[in-house]
Amino acid sequence: MLQITANNKNVFEVEQSDSGFRLGTNEVVSDIKMLANGMYSMLIDGTSYTAIVEKVDRKNKEMVIRVNGQAHTLAIKEPIDQLLANMGLDLKAMQKAEPVKAPMPGMILKVLVEVGQQVNKGDGLLVLEAMKMENIIKAAGPGKVKGIKAVEKTAVEKGAVLIEME
Repeated sequence: MLQITANNKNVFEVEQSDSGFRLGTNEVVSDIKMLANGMYSMLIDGTSYTAIVEKVDRKNKEMVIRVNGQAHTLAIKEPIDQLLANMGLDLKAMQKAEPVKAPMPGMILKVLVEVGQQVNKGDGLLVLEAMKMENIIKAAGPGKVKGIKAVEKTAVEKGAVLIEME
């Protein structure tokens, strides 16, 4: 049994069976049938809908579906997630942002962020010159810059903490 939520509201409880999925929304029970690659036919409260699964992100427990042309981002809560939530624990909130460390010795050419700045995965944080090549050090995940230890035009050793994240 999976619980799927949208906008922090319980939307569906899904049970998988041999014939497809069984979907419960409050008092309404509906059927979902797979039509083709990532495409589903949904019957909810007597109304037929076509849904396309556009993206499933198992790590972040989210999925994007398009129902009758409108995209919806849904959170997926497995039984363990529901149990942890009932216990007052939130794994995403408990994940600690790791500091950004120098992957190799080099020279800090430019710091691209400021303290307090929100960054997303893949955003450039600083430019490190190593072996006559400029390397953009990027954020490993979303977070907020807590502190900057890197100083432009100074040398750093491998493993030195450059930016602290929260």
